[in-house]
Amino acid sequence: MSSPIVTRRGAQQAKIQTRAMVKSKLAPTSSSSSASASSTSSTAALASASSIASSTASSSSAASSMNANSGMRKPSPSLLEAKRRARNMLKSQTSNIAMQETVTDIFQNAVNAKNMERGPTALIYDESMAQHRCLWDDQHQERPERFTRTLERCKELKLIERCLPLPSRLATKAEILKLHSAAHYECLEQTSGVQDEAAMEELCSHYDAIYIHPSTFKLSLLASGSTLELVDQLLAGKAQNGMAIIRPPGHHAMKAEFNGYCYFNNVALAAQHALDHHQLQRILIIDYDVHHGQGTQRFFYNDARVLYFSIHRYEHGSFWPNLPESDYHAIGAGPGAGYNFNVPLNAKGMGNGDYMAIFQQLLLPVAVEYQPELIIVSAGYDAALGCPEGEMEVTPACYPHLLNPLLRLANARVAIVLEGGYCVDSLSEGAALTLRALLGDPCPPLVEPLQLPSAELREALLNCIFVHRPYWRCLQLQQTYTADELTQCTDVAAQQQLHRVKRIWLGGPLPQGPQRYPTRGTSAQLSPEVVASNAARLQMLRRDTQLSVPATRVCYAYDMQMLQHFNLHDTSHPEQPMRIRQIHQMHQDYQLLARMHPLKARAATTDEVCLAHTRAHVNSVRRLQGRNEEELQQLGAGYNSVYLHPRTYECASLASGAVLQAVDSILRGESRSGICNVRPPGHHAEPDQPHGFCIFNNVAIAAQYAIREYQLERILIVDWDVHHGNGTQHIFESNPKVLYISVHRYEHGAFFPKGPDGNYDVVGKNAGRGFNVNIPWNKKGMGDLEYALAFQQLIMPIAYEFNPQLVLVSAGFDAAIGDPLGGCKVTPEGYGLFTHWLSALAGGRVLVCLEGGYNVNSIAYAMTMCTKTLLGDPVPTPQFGTTTQRPPTVAFQSCMETLQQCVEVQRKHWKSLVFGCKLPQSALGENNNEDFLAATMQQLDISNDDATATDGAIGIEHASGQERPSGSKPKVKALEQQEMFAIYPLKSCPHLSQLRPEEAPQSIETSSACGGCASTVENWMCLSCKAIGCGRYINEHMEEHCRREQHPLVLSFSDLSVWCYECSAYIDHPLLYVYQNLAHLDKFNEPMAWTHSSKRRSDGCYSTDAVQPEDAKKHQSDDSSNDEQESNDGNGNGHGFYIQLERNN
Repeated sequence: MSSPIVTRRGAQQAKIQTRAMVKSKLAPTSSSSSASASSTSSTAALASASSIASSTASSSSAASSMNANSGMRKPSPSLLEAKRRARNMLKSQTSNIAMQETVTDIFQNAVNAKNMERGPTALIYDESMAQHRCLWDDQHQERPERFTRTLERCKELKLIERCLPLPSRLATKAEILKLHSAAHYECLEQTSGVQDEAAMEELCSHYDAIYIHPSTFKLSLLASGSTLELVDQLLAGKAQNGMAIIRPPGHHAMKAEFNGYCYFNNVALAAQHALDHHQLQRILIIDYDVHHGQGTQRFFYNDARVLYFSIHRYEHGSFWPNLPESDYHAIGAGPGAGYNFNVPLNAKGMGNGDYMAIFQQLLLPVAVEYQPELIIVSAGYDAALGCPEGEMEVTPACYPHLLNPLLRLANARVAIVLEGGYCVDSLSEGAALTLRALLGDPCPPLVEPLQLPSAELREALLNCIFVHRPYWRCLQLQQTYTADELTQCTDVAAQQQLHRVKRIWLGGPLPQGPQRYPTRGTSAQLSPEVVASNAARLQMLRRDTQLSVPATRVCYAYDMQMLQHFNLHDTSHPEQPMRIRQIHQMHQDYQLLARMHPLKARAATTDEVCLAHTRAHVNSVRRLQGRNEEELQQLGAGYNSVYLHPRTYECASLASGAVLQAVDSILRGESRSGICNVRPPGHHAEPDQPHGFCIFNNVAIAAQYAIREYQLERILIVDWDVHHGNGTQHIFESNPKVLYISVHRYEHGAFFPKGPDGNYDVVGKNAGRGFNVNIPWNKKGMGDLEYALAFQQLIMPIAYEFNPQLVLVSAGFDAAIGDPLGGCKVTPEGYGLFTHWLSALAGGRVLVCLEGGYNVNSIAYAMTMCTKTLLGDPVPTPQFGTTTQRPPTVAFQSCMETLQQCVEVQRKHWKSLVFGCKLPQSALGENNNEDFLAATMQQLDISNDDATATDGAIGIEHASGQERPSGSKPKVKALEQQEMFAIYPLKSCPHLSQLRPEEAPQSIETSSACGGCASTVENWMCLSCKAIGCGRYINEHMEEHCRREQHPLVLSFSDLSVWCYECSAYIDHPLLYVYQNLAHLDKFNEPMAWTHSSKRRSDGCYSTDAVQPEDAKKHQSDDSSNDEQESNDGNGNGHGFYIQLERNN
């Protein structure tokens, strides 16, 4: 079946290309036909999902053709500009796609990795940073112990001696002035060495949460300079990754304002330095400090070269820094639209499960698509357990798990920069474990069970996904619902799956004018009981967290005797001895064998094989010894895709025994992980018969062996062979101790091994129900991107919830690019990345066991990348190829459909999959919030050449300038690129009769506060009684008033639209002009343009009759024509449209 997922951009491009092909075949040589073809192309580029845009396009096309043929009328400049942009856009897309599809060597990245070994981890700090302290408040929480205790813990774990030390340095004034103002720099410079405490305290009282010490200026320069030095060393290739243990912190510092213990913005300065001096184009900043780093956000809000991702406590604006711009709706502006992510945490007590979900469901998919060249982490540890500021419950050992998946992105260039954290026990432990992860040590197993994502986190994360969906292809997993579906849904359970996007502001009125701030007693305090409880829990976690690891990173199982099994009648059979020989040879060429612990292979005993197979099956294979070729061929023909050899039993039992040797080495603590280069493969082998090139099920035997010999309770098997592991599934389908996850090509049951067993709805039986997860691909061509999404959306969340003690990978490489059977496009470096992600589980106890894969070059490179990953070597980051110019492939669309189906089924068994609900449809960038309507109207600045994008933020200074009057015409480009489209409001309303325009006030103050809560954010005026109230996403006072007083019509102070509560629609009628014009005069100091089709009357009397359908059609046609002619009054909008959003005032 075809995928139901069709993007507007994809549909738009398809129309352009189809019409262009038709025109090219039919194009005559006349200039008039040429002009007509040009018109058709341009109108296709402007086509949108809305009826108004469609009718406009048709009218424009016809009118333009008439103009060209008759020569009666000259096309408008705006229409010609739209045509030019459409042609350039199509040309750009075509050239970009062609460039992306030019491949010189599909294995070039793997070849480049040959000499890539793990570089050092850089560490930079300066002992003098302990001097910075508050002179007038000894109890201030930003104190030197934060710094000194962190260094002490790193020394206790012997981490500092393993790092490459970098000399600290002062940032220069020129470097600081890259982002901060000269006055800002000079103000702090003047405090250097000043001993007058009273004067300093007075100065600090003008800044929020600031103290200044005589050494603050120098140490702030030192913190910034050290961060710059770390980034320079990473980008110069002198270190692989690194950490800056510095203070004072920086992410709150703004262009000309000290804020929140921060003076110069260390991370922002380092990012700007990388842009300017190293010419980077994509930098990812991750800020998991519990406070929103508004300073960093503001510096890069309009810059697509920096993606800022912040996770912070917000509580609907009631948590510091109490800014509306810290909410999820602030997504960037201008070229930076879509590159600013805020995940607001609206409750205290969020823990490991919440933060893991943010990374898996949002951050990592976006990071994979963004493909950063550098990752900088603003590492605040005030979300850690025990911190009085954050009051969150992230355990110190969780931070390595958050960091781990990032370490193979950006070519491993990751810089950790210390920010906040005010419980020195959790801060020092969390920072030390972060440094340990940078050094390549495995993530410690989490002592406590992973708490599932909270309801508050679920809401915040879905809101964030919702507003960013238009900008990111990876965020299309959630399906959408219509307004009709919402109103018609009566089932409670079904309603819970329809996510409602809303915003609530509890931060109170924003401060106006200069403020004075307290300078003493500002540190957060917890009750003695809570402090004691947190301390006891931290002590227990530190005691029980397993940090010791084997010195040997990887053990290696291989034996040449396994080459003796081959097809006697078909030397070209894909399952040939050369498979493992080539893998072994490439490991030798890459000089990996000497770095691994070699295992002496042994044959598995009959009892061991019978852990997964019947004794009859084992005996039947044993009896193959001594058989002649004809008998073997006849016996093999009785099975599905199996050939037999006189040495088959010996080779198969040796393969199984080799895997058991690796299990022993790992579980005895001799090796951290293992590579098993064995054959014949095993995952198709059924309990009672061979199947699909497989004799004994090596991985299944190993899992049963680990359960029996080591009393393991939870084993994860991840099977990424392109064929479904039917044998493994059947062996464990009733066993809750083994979680089997298979991602495979399925083709609706038509791909080998065929049948329904590999479908997404097969979840196990009896006690094993829910412990079988199938991810079936129904299209060929799946590559790194599709597999990465499967890992982050399904495999890793389920795996973390399961909490395995051992991970076994059925590593078939027949989904690799170039494989003759698989038809997929996973690269060797992609397999390396997936191996790295899995290595965060089970304390790094991961065993990779060869299954299929029949291009000997593909499997050799792929297994080698897996081995290098387990050895800690950097592997090139996959190039996921997700540019916005390139339309989504059929494979990607089918992937999304599969993942949706899998989530829908598996969420019944795995509570971590709570994000698979539907999101609302809407007109503007998939966004239905009131604030976005206002923000979009603000951003449609027709005075410059590029319309800035929606951000919805309040109180942020934008480069695009001021709000535009309501008569300003939305740009063609915004419609052309589907950033918005127009929908007609109602032309009349039965409730207009309640209005008395003759009694309208002399003026309307659009800055008036809500009468119920004094909020000045998103307010409305009742047109019946002139009461002021806030919208639904603030405190709902306007809706409460109108429902109570039965006053249905209200005027928005944000966009001057009029909404009717009874009709649940916008209203556009001449009778409303008097109110809108008064608000327009107050807002823009100029009259509002008359945009109605009727003539303006001096008496203000207009009919309230509804426009008839025929008239409506005529209006649409007339407006379409007017759009082309641009014959409005110069400012007016002949359509009288608003940007339609789902409205819930």
